[in-house]
Amino acid sequence: MSPNGQPRESITVFFPAYNDAPSLPDLLARTFAVLHAHFPIHEVIVVNDGSQDDTAAVLDRLRKKYPSLRVVTHPENRGYGAALRTGFASAKNDLVFYTDGDGQYDPSELIRLYQRLQPATGFVNGYKLQRNDPWHRIAIGRIYNQFARALFGVRIRDIDCDFRLIRRPLLDNLELSSTSGTICVELVRKLELSGWDVEEVGVHHYPRLHGRSQFFRLRSLFATLQQLIRLRVRLWTGGAKGFLHRCLYL
Repeated sequence: MSPNGQPRESITVFFPAYNDAPSLPDLLARTFAVLHAHFPIHEVIVVNDGSQDDTAAVLDRLRKKYPSLRVVTHPENRGYGAALRTGFASAKNDLVFYTDGDGQYDPSELIRLYQRLQPATGFVNGYKLQRNDPWHRIAIGRIYNQFARALFGVRIRDIDCDFRLIRRPLLDNLELSSTSGTICVELVRKLELSGWDVEEVGVHHYPRLHGRSQFFRLRSLFATLQQLIRLRVRLWTGGAKGFLHRCLYL
């Protein structure tokens, strides 16, 4: 913190968005309010992942209202993981915060994450105090969370809580390959292995008012579990190759 109580670090906030036109105006209004109040140096990015609704038109109007808003567009839908990777690559500042564009989290709570950020802390992960979703999504989310934690040895309690504050140097050295929602597991596991400390903060989760989730659907659960297994194989293979390389050059 600086002498006037403001954070010294600059921050990038970004949102992956797919067909989130109805939720973006309020989401960005709350985001800029908290940034203007707490983070003098900031930028906001929306990654429009090939939306088929009015997301592009809404963002064009919002850019006139918020000159510091940047929009990065995928001409076609490339998947949640690809949208996150674009957001990370586009971020310029010391800290990077992201959450989803559907408005189920309150961006003003990012200040709670920042307050837990210590010099040795690499990232702060939110966890849902109470999940406000239909019962089937809650059940699928629990299965996914338990399966992913067991398969990858992830330590944080809520893998699919996409409310994260990360130090930029960690992202600069991170190679992510997932294009689907399984990127959350890949991201969290690699961050946990970075050697930096991890903090967790409870955050509020609100009912989805617009659209439908693109990830936790019952019919896609089996495909998601298959993607997790393929990711686990890639990480095992990559780890074995790295170990062999170090042995050869000792």
